[in-house]
Amino acid sequence: MTAATETDRALVDRVAKSDRAAVRLLFMRHHARIYRFVARQTGSEMMADDIANEVFLELWRQAPGFEGRSEVSTWLLGIARFKALSLLRKKKEDWIDDEAAAAVPDSADTPEIVTMKEDKAAALRRLIDALPEEHRTVIDLAYYLGQSVIEIAEVLDIPVATVKTRMFYARKKLGEALKAAGYDRGWP
Repeated sequence: MTAATETDRALVDRVAKSDRAAVRLLFMRHHARIYRFVARQTGSEMMADDIANEVFLELWRQAPGFEGRSEVSTWLLGIARFKALSLLRKKKEDWIDDEAAAAVPDSADTPEIVTMKEDKAAALRRLIDALPEEHRTVIDLAYYLGQSVIEIAEVLDIPVATVKTRMFYARKKLGEALKAAGYDRGWP
């Protein structure tokens, strides 16, 4: 079996035996996906980079305890989500400098102007960003990271039925927002 065809689970087994090459292979396979997921969750590329790297340190530590109840990618995304939420909670607790915040210019256009300026994909991304966090997360995991409903349930640690309900309401809200933005016809 070559490194390219070796399964993620086999690589985790190798990591559990302190194989650094296996960690590097898993890193190459999953780092970009984890980085994008965390960047979407936190809104910070710097935070996303730090957390994505921490996920692989956690992989090194937790590999011996990996039970294989989910796909390795799902397990890693779950670790990433937990780390992102922990960091965001800590960040909220940090003191905010009001003067620095007041000095940041507000250059936001109205939603109508922004929608007119952006192409369809960018407009959709903006509408997704406006969704409540629980709806935005299921959309990100399903459509941008290609996770199944079962995998989403595992990553978010919620029942499959809850994932389906959130997906239904997220699609409904997106449909309404698209129609209100004038994209009710010809959307890819």
